[in-house]
Amino acid sequence: MTTRALVLGGGGPVGIAWETGLIAGLAESGADISGADWILGTSAGSVCGALLATGRRPAQMLEAEFANAARAKEAQAKGPGQAPDLMPLMSVMARRPAQGDMPHALMLELGQISLNGQTVSEEVFLKGFGPIAEAQPWPARYACTAIDTATGEFVLWSQDTAAPLGRGVASSCSVPAIFPAITIDGRRYMDGGMRSGTNADMARGHGKVVIVAVMPPAFAPMMLPRLEAEADVIRAHGGEALLLVPDAACGEAFGSNLMDSSNREAIARAGFAQGQAEAARVGAFWG
Repeated sequence: MTTRALVLGGGGPVGIAWETGLIAGLAESGADISGADWILGTSAGSVCGALLATGRRPAQMLEAEFANAARAKEAQAKGPGQAPDLMPLMSVMARRPAQGDMPHALMLELGQISLNGQTVSEEVFLKGFGPIAEAQPWPARYACTAIDTATGEFVLWSQDTAAPLGRGVASSCSVPAIFPAITIDGRRYMDGGMRSGTNADMARGHGKVVIVAVMPPAFAPMMLPRLEAEADVIRAHGGEALLLVPDAACGEAFGSNLMDSSNREAIARAGFAQGQAEAARVGAFWG
């Protein structure tokens, strides 16, 4: 039997909302990809992936996302919090080559930014992951990505590694300067999206791979070459790859800041509509 993999990319709260809506819309229209043999998550995608792999149904996830959106609106009504200083992070990302891997020296710079960031504590950050943070077995079909802040080494957390599920997911979401580096077995880790927004090449060896990439239309010229290169790795190992990116309506709903939670409900609904529209194409590929 051909194995099927689902790759869920990073993209902050906006990405979580869109991916949740998209997956629910697909399932509602007969293309349920939540039963993938292997689920890989990076950053925002690690949250959605962990929920799917631990048994949440797409419709349940969408209802929870609407509740999250309501809480985000209430929090915003009380006044905006202090915005993080993103200049150090953006300075490093701007020096990344247009093609190829992140240079090791830049990855080490990101590690220092992660360690030196003025953020909430690890404990406070972990609590924000709700049921994922609770002690529970690591799902056999799930993996997520992170980076060792000290060495720049890319890590794929899975059932075979030492990471507890909650800390593994939190480390994958630890955007330098915004969230704290996460301690696992005495070392500290940051967002796996510092290597790649999707890390889809890690799904090589699977027969069919759906890659869900949070790519705002304005970012397409920068992101598409890397996404296609990762899809080519999958194809070079005998697999097929299908790329899903936000459509025009979703891109408009995203706004300019992927870390902005204020429009989560509208983004999730736009994702749901896109999922319904894409269901026939995805279903034909997924089989």
